[in-house]
Order: sequence, then C-alpha cells, then structure tokens
Amino acid sequence: MTIMQIVYWLIASLGNLCAFYLFSQTDSVFSIVFLVFTLVYTAVGFYDLKFSTHNLNRLYPVVAYIRYFLESYRVEIQQYFIANDTEERPFNREQRSLVYQRAKNVRDTIAFGTQRNLMEENYLSLWHSLSPKEVFEEAKLIRFGGPDCKQPYDASYLNISAMSFGSLSANAIEAMNLGAKKAGCYHNTGEGSVSPYHLKHGGDIVWQIGSGLFGCRNDEGRFNPKSFEAMATQPQIKMIEIKLSQGAKPGHGGVLPKAKITEEISRIRHIPMDKDCISPAVNPECTTPIDLLNFVQTLRTLSGGKPVGFKLCIGNPAEFLSICKAMLETGITPDFITVDGAEGGTGAAPVEFSNRLGMVCLEGVYFVHNALIGVGLRDKIRIIASGKTASSFDLLSKIAVGADTVNAARTMMLALGCIQSRHCNTNNCPTGIATQDPARSKGINVEDKGERVFNFHKNTLKSFYELVGSMGLDDPAKLMPQMIKRRTPYGMLMPIGSLVEPLQTKALIDGEVSDQWQQWWEDSRADQFYVDDLYIIRPAEIKHSA
Repeated sequence: MTIMQIVYWLIASLGNLCAFYLFSQTDSVFSIVFLVFTLVYTAVGFYDLKFSTHNLNRLYPVVAYIRYFLESYRVEIQQYFIANDTEERPFNREQRSLVYQRAKNVRDTIAFGTQRNLMEENYLSLWHSLSPKEVFEEAKLIRFGGPDCKQPYDASYLNISAMSFGSLSANAIEAMNLGAKKAGCYHNTGEGSVSPYHLKHGGDIVWQIGSGLFGCRNDEGRFNPKSFEAMATQPQIKMIEIKLSQGAKPGHGGVLPKAKITEEISRIRHIPMDKDCISPAVNPECTTPIDLLNFVQTLRTLSGGKPVGFKLCIGNPAEFLSICKAMLETGITPDFITVDGAEGGTGAAPVEFSNRLGMVCLEGVYFVHNALIGVGLRDKIRIIASGKTASSFDLLSKIAVGADTVNAARTMMLALGCIQSRHCNTNNCPTGIATQDPARSKGINVEDKGERVFNFHKNTLKSFYELVGSMGLDDPAKLMPQMIKRRTPYGMLMPIGSLVEPLQTKALIDGEVSDQWQQWWEDSRADQFYVDDLYIIRPAEIKHSA
C-alpha cells in the first residue's frame, strides 16, 4: 500500500469512529454534518480504491480530486496570478488591456516606459519622421471592385472578420453588427451563413460561402443558385467571400459541435441537429483553380455584380500561383483575396493543424502581393489581411507588407467582453459570446457591447492614422515593406525580410525572377492545385546530391 492509501484508511477508520461516537452522544447539527462528511469520504475513497479507472484515484484516494479541481482552473490561475503582462498567448495582458481600454473609450496610455525588450531578436518597429503628416480624409476608405464589378464597395481599413452564428451567440452577432453599423465598417458572417441577427441592425455584410455552402445549399449539400441569389441581392450584403481554407486549421473543415446546434441554426444552415456539423475540407465547387474562378464569376453574376473574392491560408506557394495562372488563362479575376494567417483563431481546431500548418499573416500577405505583381494583376485585386490584430501597429504592419485592408476577429470578441478563457469549443463560454446557451448569452447587452465594438474600431483607427502620420505619410497606401524594421541577431535594425524576393510587374510572365520563384511557377498548373510529384526527389537528383 502507498502512504496515501494508508492515510486514507486511517482517516476513514478514525473519522467514522469519532463521528459515530459523537452522534451517539448528541444529535446536534455539527455531529450530523460530521457523520455525513466521514461517510461520504469513506464511500468516495472506497470507490477510488476498488473501482476507479484512474491511476491517481487508486493511488491517492479522495485527495486526487483536489488536483482535478485546481487543474480545471489552471488557465484562470495562470492568467490572473502568474503570467506577466507580455508573456501570454495568443493575446497577452498588455494586448487585451489595450483592446478593453479602447473599447470602453478610456485612457489607453502607459506610464514609466515600455515593458518590451527593444533589442529582442525579430522585434518589429518603425522609423519615424521629423516631419509628421496628417492622413487626409479621402485616403481613409478603400474601394473594392475590379473591372467586372458593377456594385463597388468602399471599405474601412479595419473590419470585423469571419465569425459564424453558431460559433457565436445571437446577442454577440447582433452586437458585432450594431458596432459595424456605427463604425462604418463591414461585418463578415463567417461560414455559418447570414442569420436574422446579422441583418437586424443594418450593418454592412460580407457573406462568406464556406465549404459547407451554408445558406445556399440543396439537400445533397451542393450549391443552390436560387437561394444564393435571393440572399446575395439584398442591399445589406455588400461583398461575397468564398472560403477555401482557414488560418487556424488549413486543410481541415469547420467544426460546429452538436451541443451548439439549435433548431434555428439547423434551419439557417440546412443541417441536421443530431450530429456535429463538420464542413468538408475542400469546397465542392472549387476543386481546381479554374473551377474556383468560374464559381467567382457565377456568384458575381447572381449577386448583381457585387465584389466577389476568396479567402485562404497560404501553404504551398505553387498552388497559389496555380490560381494566378488560371486567372491569366480564363481572364476571370476576383475582386479581392483574403489572406488568413496561421496565427488566426477558431472555436475548435486539432492541435497539430493549429500549431504546424500554414504561413503566418505577414508572410502570406507579402507573398500574395508579390505574386499578383508578378503576373500583372495587382491593380485589379484588393488584398485583405486576416490575422492577429490587437493594436494599430498590427494593422499598419499588414498594410505595409501588401494588404489593402485588415480583418480582426478575436479582438472584436475582446471588445465585447471576452476574457480569453479558451472555452469556445465547449458551449460553456463564461461571457456568453461563444455559446448557444441562452442563459449565458442573455448576459450580453447588445446596445452596450455594440458601442464597445464601435469604440475599439474608432480608437484603433485613430491611433493607426497617427502612426502613419508620424512616419511622414499622409496616405496609408504609401506604406512599404521596407518601412517595417526587424531586429537582427546581431542587434542591427534591417527592413523586414521574407522567404521570397519582391517582384517587378509581370516578372513571372517574362521569366525575370529568382530560381525559387521560377521553380514555384513551373510547378503550378491552372487545371489543378496539387502536383503529385512536387515533393518527390528524383533518382537523378539523389545521384547528383550524393
């Protein structure tokens, strides 16, 4: 027997003897409570010793539950009492506090200097100008709509990223859209389709069509043109986004646990309630680059000429270049491309997918920007950066490396009152945001939280424009990648680099590129994404390397 097992038997034996003796002498409340306690302690410990399947319970009867209790609050204990202001992930306390302060419209300044190590390797910073400027009003909106678009849309530099009704509660969706309405930005629906809560307050909507085709699918799960057209032509829908992949789980379909599927969600998505809703990893209408562009054209026509684009996380560079080749071959171009970063968030993702797949947002945006330049199409296509964005510097850095606008999701949730408890996949969100439990979600005051989303948007953009002006610029469009400085291992500040060199206009078409770009270009095909022998080392190459 282990020491703790011996201790259990001693406590159980002596405790019960004392409890029965005390109870025999007096029937006071204390003696009754003490007797009940010792009997429960004995019964729980006996079960642990004889029947429990857990090693800890068998070796440490009863006291093992103390560990389980403390472990259930590990995240909160770490967050509230142990972690410093700059070490948590995905958003540290400094970042969360900044969002809360701006959302509440209170002071967001700091005192006594930075807590960051400015000499840290890979630390990003900016060089300011001795001649600050003020960003002019005409430069504060970005027009979406390529040559084939009949209903262009003017978007804010900062917008609400994709978060579905289903992942988020009805009140959370309402508050987001109300905030978008007040802020003059758009609200992406996420792949869960357009719900009444997206439409209630009149905020601009970007309708995301995911691989499950929710909101425009038939009984077999394929595209339904009539239901799409009926929704897409509504005036509140400003743009359409086809989701190919998601940064937090590229190569994996979205997951909505059945615990979150209400009758209303089932009706909106056209899905059953008795099982988890798992979207396919591949959009059935976009299995090849040419299929994707034909689908873009179909949606643009059915929507009455509204801007249509697609969202993806960049993985194999040759596959994105396959899309570029398909654009040249078909003459069809999307109005925008949303580049999601591997650091993005989600309600539920396999650990390996979230940790190990995809390019981070800055790398992905930089690559897409240069690829479009290389095929001579950058002037026709807008780029939206969708990654971790908490501060105006996060916003600025994405614009500098090639994005036209930026989407933010988790920080908009923080603006609503999210505390980063990381229970989004359980339906037990403590703030009522990422849940379908009506008892929890009713805690969200739509008017109050909508105002907080508006405040966060307004104050972040105010700081962004001031930051741009401090660099001597009067238009964010003048930002360039070399304006972002990265700390090298040797302590020097150098312009931000990338795995790939920047390209000149039509350099890929003309063949005036580096070996790396050339290899990706040769590996790409307009009629399919994946090339089977792309990663195969041929015998001749093995012999040569030997």
